[in-house]
Amino acid sequence: MALVTTKKMFEKAFAGNYSIGAFNINNMEIVQAIVDACKKQNSAVILQVSKSAFNYMRPQYLKHLVDAAVEESGLDIALHLDHGADFEICKTCIEAGFTSVMFDGSHFDYEENVAKTKEIVDYAHARGVVVEAELGKLAGVEDEVKVAAEGATYTDPDQALDFVKRTGVDSLAIAIGTSHGAYKFKGEAKLDFDRLATITEKLEAAGFHNYPIVLHGASSVDQNAVATCNEFGGQIKGAKGIPVEMLRKASSMAVCKINMDTDIRLAMTAAVRKSLAEKPEAFDPRGYLGEARKDIEAMVEKKITDVLGSANSMND
Repeated sequence: MALVTTKKMFEKAFAGNYSIGAFNINNMEIVQAIVDACKKQNSAVILQVSKSAFNYMRPQYLKHLVDAAVEESGLDIALHLDHGADFEICKTCIEAGFTSVMFDGSHFDYEENVAKTKEIVDYAHARGVVVEAELGKLAGVEDEVKVAAEGATYTDPDQALDFVKRTGVDSLAIAIGTSHGAYKFKGEAKLDFDRLATITEKLEAAGFHNYPIVLHGASSVDQNAVATCNEFGGQIKGAKGIPVEMLRKASSMAVCKINMDTDIRLAMTAAVRKSLAEKPEAFDPRGYLGEARKDIEAMVEKKITDVLGSANSMND
């Protein structure tokens, strides 16, 4: 068994009207929890890391840990760089054995984004690695991504088609109203599904059949996890995410990959806070990290069944 690319995953996801979960990993317990949940639901999965997580876990530890997950589970697993900021980090991850990288050039002007994305696509494709890029800007804060609400811009459908044509990128992250971090909305959540449909139609008409779209900033920010964090000493007030029914609708359309990071962080933090508060005498990390692993696993299972629809995708 070996890591796979996302290409076949997305082909099956598009045909089956579901999405593959892309879950950010930071340590062994998170990897195990995600993979155990996917095993129970017989689902393919994307394990992804930001540049800061890549440095935190260290490349050799990270790669061997994910290889162990593939060997132990028998699942289709892709290892993906999330929000690569430049050619060098993408190149480093490709050389480290990643099967997919994202270049986020959304902060550059359009022509520069096109040029830089094309450079990375050419390098990656020559080495059998697929590339995701981003067009439009999501608001919010998560690791290196920091965009003020007034700086957010939705993806222009005509520009999306031009971008895919000129770069050859394998999947495209678009901005239709999602947001990074735990504080996604002050009022009611709203996703621009008409924009998503228009982008898909334009790509299809131009010959990009079943082209995979990606949603970033798509954690639903589970209110039970938020409440548990706050009950046991946290100060996560007013956190609000994407409603599950909106994410499920996106999964039934052209969205083949949905990114979730905040929900994992909240589940882990809530479990650790609760465990230490209820057992103040405890100091064995296997105790509170074990509780976190259990809660993350349950959360990921629920994402697969209620949001992604990817259960039994290994049988497709």
